Amino acid sequence: MAGIQWRPEVNALTTPKSCRIHYVPRNVIGYDELAAQISAANPNYSEALVRSVMEAMTEAIKANLLQGNQVTLNNGFTYRIAFTGKLAQPTDQLPTDEDLLQVRIYASQPFVLDIRQQAQYERLPMAQKVPVISAAEDTGTGLNNVLNPDGVLRLSGNNLSFDTADSESGCVIEGTRSGRTKQSQFGMISNAAVLIVPNIPAQSNPWNNEYTLTLSTRYTERGSLRSSVFSERLRTPLAVVPGNSASNGILTGRANNPHVRVSAASISGSTARTRIQVILNRQSGSLSFSLLDMEKNGKVGTAVTMTGNGACALTGYSGSPVSSVNIMIENFQGLSDLLLNDYSDRLVDILDITPGS
Repeated sequence: MAGIQWRPEVNALTTPKSCRIHYVPRNVIGYDELAAQISAANPNYSEALVRSVMEAMTEAIKANLLQGNQVTLNNGFTYRIAFTGKLAQPTDQLPTDEDLLQVRIYASQPFVLDIRQQAQYERLPMAQKVPVISAAEDTGTGLNNVLNPDGVLRLSGNNLSFDTADSESGCVIEGTRSGRTKQSQFGMISNAAVLIVPNIPAQSNPWNNEYTLTLSTRYTERGSLRSSVFSERLRTPLAVVPGNSASNGILTGRANNPHVRVSAASISGSTARTRIQVILNRQSGSLSFSLLDMEKNGKVGTAVTMTGNGACALTGYSGSPVSSVNIMIENFQGLSDLLLNDYSDRLVDILDITPGS
């Protein structure tokens, strides 16, 4: 028989420190699950019949409570009405508060004793309250996991609030190759969201545009520091000059040499912004490259599949300011490993393309 799960939780309001015993539900059971269990134990009663009887019982209890009756099921439960609030004078009318009328449900003593006698317990590891970053979005482009020097980064999640006066609390953006900066400009700090005007540290090479973000906080004045690293990598837009070896590397992590270079591009205007994506096919081991527009779930150019190092030409999508981009894959295996280990098989870079002289 599965045991009753529990875990200790620190009670910060007591001195000396103590712990509460916190019950953790294993599952949530409703009409359907109960009907299936009862029908399995009593094959003469179908699940549909059992469910209909349980629903009818709930309605009958509700009707009796509305009639002012107390419902007591021997060795089971008692249902009764209760009031909250008070009257200034005995002659006063009932208050109009929405929560004036309450329904109380009590388990009978034999029921509780039976549960206690049969109960088995399963202790779970102590859970610490930690900041949880569920998403990071650049408010300028509306794209996830983009670290835009001209935008505002919005973090969403739980337990995110921190005190900027605490020297150890806050947000740190760190390059995966080099550079680390504690953030100092915030538009908002709350448990559910943090707005950061990012100060992005420079890295060793222009193509090292990959960053991690760590948020640290305390939940009491003397509490221990709790930190959380965002599970996704953040990437900055790349200023790309095709054919210029110093500034044409893309789709790279912390490597000292780029996995891919832009060798040529045809654009309309003096500069153009687009996105490039690469997707790993785990079954075949191939990589698929294509151009994207700047919208979530937007337009996509024709995909080109590569199975090793080499050159390929990518065409733009309808209405694209970039009609074509020629790339050279210089480290196919390194890029494949990066996608497999850090990017869940898909990597996207923003390219700000300026033609070379």
